[in-house]
Amino acid sequence: MTRLMLGRTLERICKGVLLLCLLHFLIMMILYFDVYTQRFDLFSRFNNGRNGSRNNVSGPAGSGHHYYYYNLSRPNATLASYLATGEQLVPSVQPETNQTPSPKPLPPCPEIPPGLVGRLLIEFSSQMTMERVQKENPNVTDGGRYTPPDCRPRWKVAIIIPFRHRENHLKYWLHYLHPILRRQKIDYGIYIINQLGEDTFNRAKLLNVGYTEALKDAEYDCFIFSDVDLIPMDDRNLYHCYDQPRHFAIAMDKFGFRLPYAGYFGGVSGLSKKQFLKINGFPNEYWGWGGEDDDIYNRITLNGMKVSRPDVRIGRYRMIKHERDKHNEPNPQRFNKIQNTKNTMKKDGISSLTYRLVQVKRYPLYTNISVEIGKPPPRPFKG
Repeated sequence: MTRLMLGRTLERICKGVLLLCLLHFLIMMILYFDVYTQRFDLFSRFNNGRNGSRNNVSGPAGSGHHYYYYNLSRPNATLASYLATGEQLVPSVQPETNQTPSPKPLPPCPEIPPGLVGRLLIEFSSQMTMERVQKENPNVTDGGRYTPPDCRPRWKVAIIIPFRHRENHLKYWLHYLHPILRRQKIDYGIYIINQLGEDTFNRAKLLNVGYTEALKDAEYDCFIFSDVDLIPMDDRNLYHCYDQPRHFAIAMDKFGFRLPYAGYFGGVSGLSKKQFLKINGFPNEYWGWGGEDDDIYNRITLNGMKVSRPDVRIGRYRMIKHERDKHNEPNPQRFNKIQNTKNTMKKDGISSLTYRLVQVKRYPLYTNISVEIGKPPPRPFKG
């Protein structure tokens, strides 16, 4: 009897456990299908958010679609938490723009450009034409302008040449100087200041004209004044401005590659705009050959500045041989004028410049500026 009752009790317990297991199975199935239905409904709402990448990946080229990937397996994440905050799954729409990225700013040009070659062979025996020079310098733009494409120069340089009846010399000057200046990474323009007529030549006044007219063309802050018959023999003689006024042509072949005297400032020189204005530019009253460069030297020293020069081995120049021009005879008054620089420099210079502009014409390799600058005053009669 006792065994019979124990058996029935165990049978009931087993049935109860079986019913509990069946109930548990049914509950699990209900929950599974419920969750599956919700998940399917959620992802069907965001059919653009199929597994493309972990964030935002563009679709096939030209499709205009973006795919989104939601990581449900990250730590502490459950589907329920995403279901509770379903708005977090809505992808943010970023407006597409076709903006072109701005170019990177150019670096400053190096103080010593790497493309320099040093000592140059300068000769004037070969035939030279403007067509040849133009072919040699395809990157020079109209008016004789050039800017380095790969760096930003410190100075913007106007190179000014006083001129009359020197067409053959100009061809050689352009032939040699354009390649030198490009290797030096100079931002420059070349201005030929042509004195019209056959009156007495006035070099310094033409240089003042060049300074004035070049500034109408561009915002130059450095000015190199060069005779058309002087060619540098070393491209390490850098044509830009310095902390002090610069004398470049310190060792010409006609002087035995030596400085003729300590105060010599002729041939090729350079001043910044600030330095030029400080000395009131150059004198206008030196008619004929000689004296104006010594007056300029005096102006520099009288205004508390010093002349800087390159090493004598670098500042070497060759001069194109020629006869002295007509109407450019030595100025007999030059020595008296040089002694009076202190008294004349404030009233005679860029502040008192007068001239008549006749023509400005841009050629492929230079800008030609033709002017009338007047005549020298009559010499006092010696009684």
